[in-house]
Amino acid sequence: MTTETISIITMAAAIALGGFGPALGIAKIGSKGLEAIGRNPEAESKVRTSMILAIAFEEALAIYALVIALIIKFV
Repeated sequence: MTTETISIITMAAAIALGGFGPALGIAKIGSKGLEAIGRNPEAESKVRTSMILAIAFEEALAIYALVIALIIKFV
């Protein structure tokens, strides 16, 4: 195996694992948020705001994984 092949494999693993975790987190945030809105419709605006903030933090993790994959590719 050449170093370029190893670099490509580690890049793919970084983005795959870095995207899988946040995807599961966002799914859980969405399902629990909708469940909370279903139980208490009056709190919909507070729940929605908290959901959006939590989803933004989860997306940041995926972006960090993308940055690391790009660093692996170009360094």
